[in-house]
Amino acid sequence: MPTPFTFTSPDSYVLNCSTLLTELPVMERPAAARAAGFTQVEFWWPFDGQPAPSSGDVDQFVAALDEAGVDLRGLNFWAGDMAGGDRGMVSIESARSDFAANVDLAVSIGERTGCTAFNALYGLRQSSESAETQDQVAVENLRLAAEKAAAVGGTVLVEPVSGADGYPLTTAADALAVVRRVKEQGVDNIGLLADFFHLHVNGDDVAAVIEAHAADFAHVQIADAPGRGAPGTGELPLEQWINRTYELGYTGRIALEYKQDKDTAFDWLSS
Repeated sequence: MPTPFTFTSPDSYVLNCSTLLTELPVMERPAAARAAGFTQVEFWWPFDGQPAPSSGDVDQFVAALDEAGVDLRGLNFWAGDMAGGDRGMVSIESARSDFAANVDLAVSIGERTGCTAFNALYGLRQSSESAETQDQVAVENLRLAAEKAAAVGGTVLVEPVSGADGYPLTTAADALAVVRRVKEQGVDNIGLLADFFHLHVNGDDVAAVIEAHAADFAHVQIADAPGRGAPGTGELPLEQWINRTYELGYTGRIALEYKQDKDTAFDWLSS
């Protein structure tokens, strides 16, 4: 992190280019992020729900980052058809082979870009299988992902999510329980993605989560609430939470994963 942390400086943040700058084509967003003052970005899986895009599409994505002069700090594994309502493939038995192949591809992107944070959205509950079966599939897939990510010094992230009926991880405790199960399989490079917006909306006591777990956060994302807009558009004490997170030992970056039109999205930041 920059020292000292400056709440209104773009250099203090990772810009999520899948929730922001969405008026632009995906491949134009890295340059737009750089023009707005950001040097670090993250993306959800950027290939229209395809687990295995062409090598040309991958090359184009990596080139867009290189040409913009931004570092890729976070990348989601393939999460299914997000626009159609999917929220991950980790717990989905029928997606095992596609997910495994996607892990290899995501890690190869990490090797080319230096990205070491890989977000693995868990998946919605399926009526065709028991919750226990889905959870076991998830543990096995997450272990596989962590083993593969280790080759590039990577960490797999497990995230509680709001606004998706059937998504079983809604609190920090839910996600940490999964992290513990995976670590029991012999891997250590997996941890909680603490998205303060999702945790708050789901009713978690964010301040208490920070007090108990900040030093072990693997990644942090923010948006204000209500509305999931930029800091200052809602009521959350984001600056206070961020500062306390660092005081308690967090050493990573803060990612901006809010939603707002590009013309006003960064008005709260200093020039």
